[in-house]
Amino acid sequence: MTVETTTQTPKPSPCHAPGAAPGADYKLHRRFDRIGRLVGDPTMELLQNSHVVVFGVGGVGSYTAEALVRSGVGRLTLVDFDLVCTTNTNRQLHALQGTAGKPKVEVMAERLQRINPAALIEPIKSFYRAESSERLLGLGDKTPDFVVDAIDNMTAKCHLIATCHDEGIPLIVACGAAARLDPTRIQIADLNRTQMDPLARAVRKILREKYGFPSRALTGIPAIYSDEPPIIPTDLAYDVGEGFRCVCPQGDNGLHSCEDRNRIEGSAGFVTGAFGLAAASAVVRALKGEPLLPKPS
Repeated sequence: MTVETTTQTPKPSPCHAPGAAPGADYKLHRRFDRIGRLVGDPTMELLQNSHVVVFGVGGVGSYTAEALVRSGVGRLTLVDFDLVCTTNTNRQLHALQGTAGKPKVEVMAERLQRINPAALIEPIKSFYRAESSERLLGLGDKTPDFVVDAIDNMTAKCHLIATCHDEGIPLIVACGAAARLDPTRIQIADLNRTQMDPLARAVRKILREKYGFPSRALTGIPAIYSDEPPIIPTDLAYDVGEGFRCVCPQGDNGLHSCEDRNRIEGSAGFVTGAFGLAAASAVVRALKGEPLLPKPS
């Protein structure tokens, strides 16, 4: 397994709470003029000095990452072990002519650096798991200001959620974005209050049984989900009656692959992308001090 990161060092700068006067070293670039006029200089300085880690840079995470950089987040770490595949084209921003077979995090990092050359973008080609958790989350050092869980591997996803919960790292969880066609059905709720989401249901079961999470009580963890009933996938002509065949560049990688799935769900870029944009919105709003969940009654 290889781990590749940028060598650029972030510039130290004090982070101000929303409403505070900007620091003397703060200067907003015109590329962020419109978001700046929406949230103001104090919040823009806060975003410039924030570090967000996006785990999973696929149909959800790629949109989250780009929206965060376009919103002025100054440091972004991208974690994903996968390579770009032709089948990613309908829903993942890094899937373009000529990028198939390249590491998703590296292609995405290059794209984001062109959006904001002053940002620190760290691509880490790695699979999140218990053994890599401490390193990827910076435990024992300075943990990130926010984490986005856009992982689709259940074991990795549940470990990340439990670790962030235990360590007090702010987190937004992306639930099942596949098998849906209506982006207007997307909502944010406590992880224990999602509906119509088989993935979230499975996550809750693992969190209860393995990590001692409550069965009905609120977790305090915001989750993005859709209440649209999942759509059963349809066989295509080129399956010739043999079902889905994996064409991913790295095929059976011993970690997570198409061949390990019971079935391959259909997905639409306008839904997975909407999930990712909703996650970016949640991160920005949370960083500026807005609650993502209602207070328990």
